[in-house]
Amino acid sequence: MNEKDSKSDVLNRFIEFREQSGMSWNALSSRIGMRQTTISNQILGQRALSLDTVLNTLMAYGELSAEWLLRGKGEMFLTTTNDEEEAKNDARLDALVDTIALLQETIKMKNATIDALQAELSQYKRKAKKA
Repeated sequence: MNEKDSKSDVLNRFIEFREQSGMSWNALSSRIGMRQTTISNQILGQRALSLDTVLNTLMAYGELSAEWLLRGKGEMFLTTTNDEEEAKNDARLDALVDTIALLQETIKMKNATIDALQAELSQYKRKAKKA
């Protein structure tokens, strides 16, 4: 493969990433901190895709695989390892347990309020019968 082919392949993958992500060129250029005209000139072939564009894109989109973008190897997006996924799930589970504990405490307090109001209502009913 010659150098021109590999550069156009990287450019095509860059375009494919933008299309897959569903964002406009304006949104992408804003997120990677570059002027839209610079990106447009690179996309249109008026300028070569710059190293700054590639690096800024990889930094702004941590889930984008550099190996895929530069060499076309692997998947477009990085997958998380089982350990990372397990840690995320553990954090979610901890948050749910905390939420359940808070809700249980709230229920206890509401039940205590209900009991107190029922006792008060009973007192008013007794007073009403005597009167």
